[in-house]
Amino acid sequence: MVKYKKFPNLETDRLILRNVNNEDIDFIYRLFNDERVCKFLYDEELFISRNDAIEFIEWNKNPEEKGYNRWVLVKKGAMSEQIGTCGYDNWDRMNNIAEIGYDLWHEYWGQGYMKEALISAIESGFNHMKLNRINAYVALDNVNSIKLLEKLGFVNEGVYRDKHLFKGEYYDHYSFSLLKRDWNQFKKGTNE
Repeated sequence: MVKYKKFPNLETDRLILRNVNNEDIDFIYRLFNDERVCKFLYDEELFISRNDAIEFIEWNKNPEEKGYNRWVLVKKGAMSEQIGTCGYDNWDRMNNIAEIGYDLWHEYWGQGYMKEALISAIESGFNHMKLNRINAYVALDNVNSIKLLEKLGFVNEGVYRDKHLFKGEYYDHYSFSLLKRDWNQFKKGTNE
């Protein structure tokens, strides 16, 4: 019997999405040590050492066993440059729900890379993980992330109050969701 991967490596027109590994330590450290990238990440302190990146990679290794992952977004081309991450967490296998998260190096904001990556990740979630619902939580002031989710057909279900305690303060987040039936409808609409 062939066992299918829940978190396979993915490919888009401009990107390879591959599961994080030890060759990503320096990139992960640089990414999560940057205040611009982490401005709205209220669930994680800025990384202060390479050890933080090593722990992140260890946490996200072996996704097939653990049931959550983080793909590194690698730009295709001669440089094979790492530019961001995305992945799934909090997978409720009983109800076919998982949470998606993502971040992108600031030099690539506004160029469509994250939209491209998320389309592939969403497809993978519905097809490989057999999800029915994908959740995404966004800080109230993160306008670009809100616009991105709306472009992908996510529905804003309201405010999740006091979602994260960060540096002694509670932060509200918008609670977004995307259902498989809505995604199929959304895809149909974009192909017409």
